[in-house]
Amino acid sequence: MSARSHTRRDPADQAKPAGIEIQLPWWAIALPAIAFAALLLLILNPADAHAASSQPAVTDILERLRDLLNLAA
Repeated sequence: MSARSHTRRDPADQAKPAGIEIQLPWWAIALPAIAFAALLLLILNPADAHAASSQPAVTDILERLRDLLNLAA
């Protein structure tokens, strides 16, 4: 039984970059986006934010973003 030997490629062919095309399934983009949105909405829930005495600017911006998302829905 003989073993298959590897054939050598031409050195000029090795210098050319191979055109590799990567295709992701739809859920590879959709699921992380949905998870990010869900975690963002959990963070934006002001009912759990009792410890802060005054609202910083970041909280105000996030609340306005949440209100905009509620208007769009």
